Amino acid sequence: MENRKVYLDKHTNLLQLEEHMYPLVDVEKPNVFRNLFRYDEIPKIAFNDRIVPHCMPDEIWITDTTFRDGQQSRTPYTTDQIVRIYDDLHRLGGPAGKIRQSEFFLYSKKDRDAVYKCLERGYRFPEVTSWIRASKKDFELVKEIGLKETGILVSCSDYHIFYKLKMTRKECMEHYLSVVRECLETGISPRCHLEDITRADIYGFVIPFCLELMKLKDEYQIPVKIRVCDTMGYGVNYPGAVIPRSIPGIIYGLRVHAGVPSELIEFHGHNDFYKAVNNSSTAWLYGACGVNCSLFGIGERTGNTPLEAMVFEYAQLRGTLDGMDTTVITDLAEYYEQEIGYQIPAATPFAGKNFNVTRAGIHADGLLKNEEIYNVFDTEKFLKRPPLVAVSNTSGLAGIAHWINTCFHLTNGNQVDKNSRLVHMVKEWVDKEYEGGRVTVLTDEELLTVIEDTCSSLGIRLGGQA
Repeated sequence: MENRKVYLDKHTNLLQLEEHMYPLVDVEKPNVFRNLFRYDEIPKIAFNDRIVPHCMPDEIWITDTTFRDGQQSRTPYTTDQIVRIYDDLHRLGGPAGKIRQSEFFLYSKKDRDAVYKCLERGYRFPEVTSWIRASKKDFELVKEIGLKETGILVSCSDYHIFYKLKMTRKECMEHYLSVVRECLETGISPRCHLEDITRADIYGFVIPFCLELMKLKDEYQIPVKIRVCDTMGYGVNYPGAVIPRSIPGIIYGLRVHAGVPSELIEFHGHNDFYKAVNNSSTAWLYGACGVNCSLFGIGERTGNTPLEAMVFEYAQLRGTLDGMDTTVITDLAEYYEQEIGYQIPAATPFAGKNFNVTRAGIHADGLLKNEEIYNVFDTEKFLKRPPLVAVSNTSGLAGIAHWINTCFHLTNGNQVDKNSRLVHMVKEWVDKEYEGGRVTVLTDEELLTVIEDTCSSLGIRLGGQA
C-alpha cells in the first residue's frame, strides 16, 4: 500500500491512489462465465452494486462502419455508392467533423477503388481507415494506399481464445502483441478490435493485455486505439451490474486500471438485445470518446448502433449539434430506398417513412391544434419532414384536416379545419370505404383524387376559403 502512487486526476481534479497491477491470469480451462451464459437458458444480468463514476470526456465523436460491418449483412455497395454515401457522411458530420472516421475493407478491387476515390475528396473528416486481417501482407497494403490507421481483430473472450484460436491466454496475448508490434513497425496506428469483450475475463485478460498495448504506444509514440466490441450485444448499462456485461465497468477498467486515455477508447455495439443505442451513450458517459456506428443500424445479425441515432443522442447529451447537418439523414434515407433499393423499416426512428406519422384520430386532433403535442421535435427543420397523419377509419375529422394542410402546404389563414365542408365530405367518403370492408390505410393518390373531386363540386380552390 505504501508504494502505490498518488496522482492528480486531471478530469476530476481529485487525488487518486493508483490501483494495484493486473498481471495476465493464464488459466488452464476457459472461463466462459457459465453462471451468466448458460446456452440453454436466457443470459442472466447479475449485480454486485459496485458503482463507477460518470466521466464524460471533454470531446466526444462518432465513427462509422457502414462500409465494413455494414457490408457484412447485405449486398456489397458499388464503388459509386460508397463515394456518394461518404460524401453525405462528410456533410452530416459538419465542419467540426463530429463523424470522425469511416472504416473500409481493402480486399477487393472495388473496395480499394472506393478508398482511393474517397481519399481524393481531400476531406479531413471522416478520416478513411481500414480493417484488415492480422498479417504483414495486409499491413503492407494499408501502407501502400497511404492510410494512417487500421483496425486489427484481437478477440478477447475465452470462447474465442480457447475454442476458436485453440490457444492459451498467454499464447494469444503474445501473438496479438507481436502482430500489433508489426503494425507499429510499419508506422501505422493500430485500432485493436477487442471482439466479444462482454464475455471476456476483464481483469484476467483484457486489462493486462491493454496495459501491454499502452506500453507499445509509449515505446513507438504512435496511438494504439482500443475498440470495445460488444459483439453479441450482451452489454448492459445498468449501474451496479457485474462485469463482463457492465459497459460502465469495462470503460472504467480500461481508463483507470489499464491507463487507456479516453480519446483512444471507442465503443462498438450490436443490437441483439435492443441495447446498442443505450450502451453507446453509456460508453460516452463513462469515458469513451468514440462510438462506432453504421447507417440505419445495418450490420451483422440484428445490426450495429444506428449512426443517425447517435447524432441525436449527441445533441441531447451536449445541448448542441455542433454543426452536424441532420437534414442529410433524410437525403441518405431517400438515396438508400430510391437508388440502392434498401427498404428502411417504416417505423425506424428519424429515417422510416412513418416515424412521425400518426394514425390515431385523437393524436391528429392534437397535431392540428399544436404539433408540439405529438411530435418529438421540429422534424421539418431538422429532417425536412413535417409530421404527417395517415388517413384511415380512426383518423377522424382532425386527421383528415391535418393531412390536407400538410399535403397542400396550407398555412395560417389558408388552412382548413375539421369543421369545414370539404373535410366533412372527405370524411363521409372515408367512412363508406371502411363500411364496405376495407382494412388498409388509404393511399395518397386516392385521397388526392377525392379531394380534387370534392373541391370541384364545392367550387373551391385549396388555398382559398374551404
